[in-house]
Amino acid sequence: MAKKKKKIETEMDRLKMEIAWELGLGEQIERDGWESLSNAACGRVGGIMSKRLKEKRKS
Repeated sequence: MAKKKKKIETEMDRLKMEIAWELGLGEQIERDGWESLSNAACGRVGGIMSKRLKEKRKS
């Protein structure tokens, strides 16, 4: 059995998970992975990420 490489977590990954938890999707993602989310849920996460990054650039 091959060992799974541990992915290096980036700032974007942390932001994405933080938003997912705020939307109540964190447990589902940890249990079933990102591919288990609907397109709408992924879009919500991405939209909020974009908004926060834009706000961060302005400040």
